[in-house]
Amino acid sequence: MITAILVDDEVNVRNLLRMLLKEHCPDISILAECSNLPEAVKSIRKDRPNLVFLDIEMPGHSGLDLLDFFNDEEINFNIIFTTAYSEYAIQAFELSAVGYLMKPIKPDKLKETIERYKKLEKKGVQVLDQLKHNLQHTQHKRITLITKYKTYFVALDTIMFIKGEGAYSEFNLSGGEKILVSKNLKQYEDMLALEMRFVRISKQNIINKDYVLEISKNDGHQVILKNNTSLAISPDKEHLLF
Repeated sequence: MITAILVDDEVNVRNLLRMLLKEHCPDISILAECSNLPEAVKSIRKDRPNLVFLDIEMPGHSGLDLLDFFNDEEINFNIIFTTAYSEYAIQAFELSAVGYLMKPIKPDKLKETIERYKKLEKKGVQVLDQLKHNLQHTQHKRITLITKYKTYFVALDTIMFIKGEGAYSEFNLSGGEKILVSKNLKQYEDMLALEMRFVRISKQNIINKDYVLEISKNDGHQVILKNNTSLAISPDKEHLLF
């Protein structure tokens, strides 16, 4: 029996994959389902699956970030990427992944990918060592921002600060762009919890520490960013910037 976990932020995708596996790959036992990367990291450590079906594009993190959270001796699982974006599928394949499944997932492709995984396992081929090496040299972390008219793929290192405006969040980027998204600041605080460079400095703002120029106490407590934006910071949050 092959044990597996499913990682995808879309419930309907997990439901479909679970159904297809039950029907076409009955020798795969699903141990857990996860909706984001932090949950997946916890589940892998707890459940120790043989195989991880991993969505590449999820809120807050790319599935390609997964191996950053494991030491070499902890990587005793393999990955099959799932994606709706062909550019990522190609990238995942070229980065020596076991395989990838394009959404919507087709039964024939699922069976073919599982058979490929079994052959690699039988031969003892360790593809994740090469995958991890390649990711360390080529990975660019991004977050997906969905507005009414556009979907933006924003590199995390271009985000200067995120301003909360009630049920909305405004992303302020290093190039001067502003993107307003209909999610509150707490949701993005949770998404970015594993990214230590992002700090919530007040009820209104999350900042990227890489853009902090100075802390000013001349007129209350203020953080001055490299573009001269001044943001109030709670005194009890200042230690998080060091």
